[in-house]
Amino acid sequence: MCGIAGYIGKNEAAPVLLESLKKLEYRGYDSAGLAVIDKNNKINSIKVNGRINLLEKELRKNDPLKGSIGISHTRWATHGEPSKKNAHPHSDCEENIWVAHNGIIENYKILKEQLEKEGHQFKSDTDTEVISHLIEKYFKKNGQNLEKAVRQALEKIEGAYGLAIIARDEPDKIIAVRKGSPLIIGLGQDEYFIASDPSAIIGYTKQVIYLDDEEMAIIKKDGFKVVGFDNIEKEKISQETEWDVKQIQKSGFSHFMLKEIFEEPEAIKNSIRGRLIPEDGLAKLGGLESVTEKLKEINRLIIVACGTARYAGLVGEYMIEEYAGIPVEVDMGSEFRYRKPIIDKKTAVLAISQSGETADTLAALREAKRKGALTLGITNVVGSTQSRETEAGVYNHVGPEIAVGSTKAFISQLTVLALLAIYLGRQREMSLITGRRIGQELQKLPDLAEKILKQDQQIKNLAKKYSKFKNFFFLGRKYNLGIAEEGAIKLKEIAYYIHAESYPGGEMKHGPIALIDENLPSLFIVPSDSVYEKMINAIEETKARKGKIIAIATEGNEEIKKIADDVIYIPKTLEMLTPILSVIPLHLFSAYMGLELGCDIDKPRNLAKSVTVE
Repeated sequence: MCGIAGYIGKNEAAPVLLESLKKLEYRGYDSAGLAVIDKNNKINSIKVNGRINLLEKELRKNDPLKGSIGISHTRWATHGEPSKKNAHPHSDCEENIWVAHNGIIENYKILKEQLEKEGHQFKSDTDTEVISHLIEKYFKKNGQNLEKAVRQALEKIEGAYGLAIIARDEPDKIIAVRKGSPLIIGLGQDEYFIASDPSAIIGYTKQVIYLDDEEMAIIKKDGFKVVGFDNIEKEKISQETEWDVKQIQKSGFSHFMLKEIFEEPEAIKNSIRGRLIPEDGLAKLGGLESVTEKLKEINRLIIVACGTARYAGLVGEYMIEEYAGIPVEVDMGSEFRYRKPIIDKKTAVLAISQSGETADTLAALREAKRKGALTLGITNVVGSTQSRETEAGVYNHVGPEIAVGSTKAFISQLTVLALLAIYLGRQREMSLITGRRIGQELQKLPDLAEKILKQDQQIKNLAKKYSKFKNFFFLGRKYNLGIAEEGAIKLKEIAYYIHAESYPGGEMKHGPIALIDENLPSLFIVPSDSVYEKMINAIEETKARKGKIIAIATEGNEEIKKIADDVIYIPKTLEMLTPILSVIPLHLFSAYMGLELGCDIDKPRNLAKSVTVE
């Protein structure tokens, strides 16, 4: 959530900042702004309440801001409603110091009251503005030394933040600071870029430096240095991003979400590429090789994740328990620290996050490390905080995911968890035959997924048919319980006038069935598997109360048509792999429902792609 972009170099800053903000739109935001230092060392700023296209119009209307140093921001409201006055960047009393900020300042009220008593006048309702005034205070005390003033201000601030700071009285630099909120420096030819993540600077450079927590970068046109909060200089090594500009284009699709759903077969393929040795029934996960012996010793696995990633974890729980024989718990990242989890050295904690920057998941990961657990990760972003703080892990390698609702990354997470089940299972009692069979079936999945996507028009028609309903149930059992949860959250997120809930199929009669009537459709995930008959019972109970039924069923099952109002078929595969196929029609259904209702399916209201605050 929120996005920071900064530029210092030989070119005009405003066009670079604007283009970078466009690439950060997927993070979720409600206002935007930028501030640029001109050749007379004056800082000019434009801010808007609304989308970046409004900011672009204002720039055209007001003669583009001139200058080669600037910072910019997309804001997702926390303190203070979405408005022009609350948009970033924020300045001090004299409009000397300007700050763009991701994160939350927890003690801002105390600081604000103190600063107001000292004569500082605030123009916004945000916590961020406290930072600019606090820096102003120390800037004056320290004889106009920006670096020293920032350091002293940080000593007073409590919370999480990524900061980009410029000053009229020191117009040759940008200061970037990280504590708990991601920030990178892009290295160009005689120019530097600052951004919340690599997607913002794709097209400008592939060489990036990731700031670690409690690091500050002082960036000038001719170079930069990185120091810790203790003012000791750090040696940083640049990394090359694997993403390219083509991956953040719509490629003929009307929306990124649709493009990414249609990339799901490729996501499966990329997730297994080079990671299967089918003839030996083995999974080769290079990112885990350094902890192979430790993994042989674990007797318990805890999966921590939030939202969609947690639903992938629920599927992984069944996979790993059944095929590797390891007890698995799935925890919400946001609750993990608060229940005093019992962890020992034979416990592994696996964090799952698309961005690798999810604040609650990172907090859970750090708690696990403090308690001595082996920490592992699954993420899509090379160089992310999660990838750097875990002992070992696996990358998704599915390219940038731009739509806020995760689709192809979710498919990849499921695929990687299936590989992990083989990896851990073959370390234990999984037979060669079983390993081979899972591997062979995994290799077939990209083609089977393509087959499901050919039902695109049918699913679109179903969305039109059911778009008048305001409430939905999603039901599944065993491997597809997590998929029912994923289907419900996607409909809530993407078609955001619809309320949806998920339940285990066996729980209907324990309460939720009281709500069933002709106005509440239920979507049942009912492949031909070990719990098929149990799910049919739940469908019959729903049908008896005049509930409408949409079924996700296995090809060749004609009987299901007798009790379901509508059926979407998926190809047959192993029971443990059915979730990778059954979720695809649910992703399409939610996208088309959203479009039918006139929703912005790429950027749903109130949501952010990367949730970097607790």
